[in-house]
Amino acid sequence: MMMMKRHLLKLPHLRTRLANLHSLLFSPYGTTSCAKLPEEQNPVSNMLIDSFGRQHTYLRISLTERCNLRCQYCMPAEGVSLTPNSNILSHAELLRLAGLFVSSGVDKIRLTGGEPTVRKDIEDICLQLSNLKGLKTLAITTNGITLARKLPKLKECGLSAVNISLDTLVPAKFEFLTRRKGHERVMDSINAAIHLGYNPVKVLPVNCVVMRGFNDDEICNFVELTREKPINVRFIEFMPFDGNVWNVKKLVPYAEMLDIVATHYTGLKRLQDHPTDTAKNFRIDDYLGTVSFITSMTEHFCAGCNRLRLLADGNFKVCLFGPSEVSLRDPLRQGADDHELAEIIGSAVKRKKASHAGMFDIAKTANRPMIHIGG
Repeated sequence: MMMMKRHLLKLPHLRTRLANLHSLLFSPYGTTSCAKLPEEQNPVSNMLIDSFGRQHTYLRISLTERCNLRCQYCMPAEGVSLTPNSNILSHAELLRLAGLFVSSGVDKIRLTGGEPTVRKDIEDICLQLSNLKGLKTLAITTNGITLARKLPKLKECGLSAVNISLDTLVPAKFEFLTRRKGHERVMDSINAAIHLGYNPVKVLPVNCVVMRGFNDDEICNFVELTREKPINVRFIEFMPFDGNVWNVKKLVPYAEMLDIVATHYTGLKRLQDHPTDTAKNFRIDDYLGTVSFITSMTEHFCAGCNRLRLLADGNFKVCLFGPSEVSLRDPLRQGADDHELAEIIGSAVKRKKASHAGMFDIAKTANRPMIHIGG
C-alpha cells in the first residue's frame, strides 16, 4: 500500500509548475462541487434525502447490459456473464420505477448501459420518460456507434442531452481499446448531434477516459476539438472496476492533466461549476467549446453528490463505487405498492456514506464490472 502511494506522489509533472497552476486549482470556483444545493431548489421527498442532507434529484438508469463494443476499461477480455433477459427490467417496470422517482423529486434522468441504443424499445422509453411531469432533463450516455442514425428520432421523442464516449482520435488505437471497429461512426455521431442542435456545450459532452501510455499523449488533440466545435470535452480519471485491470501506474491525475492543458493554452480560464457538478470546468479564450476534468480518484466530489443508479437488472445502487445494492425488481414483481418501494429506496439512500473509500480501497473492494453497473 505504501509503495503504491509513494508511486502516486512521484508521478511525472505533479511536483512541477505548481505555482502556475495554483490560480487554476484553487480559484474561488475550485471547490464548488462540494457545495449543497441552495434552499430555493424544488423540494424533494424524504425518500431522496440522505443522512447528510444531500438531495438526490438525478437518476441514472441502465437500460441493458449488452454493448456493441468491448472497451478494456469496462469489461475483461473474456467478456462478462449477462443477466438473463427475464431478469432485466421490462419496459413497464422501468417506467413504473422512473415515475416513482420523478414524482418524488428526481428532475434529471440519464439512460446508460451497456450501450443504451441497442435496446429496441429505446425510442418509446424516451417518449414516455420525457412526458413525466417534473422531469426537466432526459439525457443519454452512448458510445456513438449507432447514434447518428437514431438521434433524429430520439430527439423527437424528447431526448434533451447527449454524452458521447470517445477515448482516442486515432482509429487504430480505438480498435485496440474497444476490440471493435467504429471510430468514424463515433465522429459522425458527434457531428450529427451538433447538426441537430445539441450544441450548447453543457448538453454535448465528449467523455475521454485518460490512461497513461495509451491516450495521455492526445490530451491537447482533444482540446483542439473545442476550438471549432461547441462541445464539452471531459477528461476522466481512470477508475477501478471488476475486470478492468486498474493500476495506479495507468492513472493520469487531474493535476497532471491540467498542467498539460495549461502549458499549451495560456487562455485557459476556470468556470463556475454547479453545486452538483462532477466536473471541474474550464474555457479557453475564443474557443467555441469547453474543457472539463472528472476527478473521481484524486479529488472526489462526494459532498455534492445528487446521483442514484437503477441497474438493468433492477438493482438500486446509491454509490458508483460502493458494493451495496438492493433489488427493486423483486419487490415490484411480488406486488409491492409505491409506498413500499419508496420505503426500500429511502432506506438505501439513508445508508449512503459521506464519501467513497478512496482509490486504493476501491481497487481492493469487490464491485461489478462497469458494463453491469451502467456508465
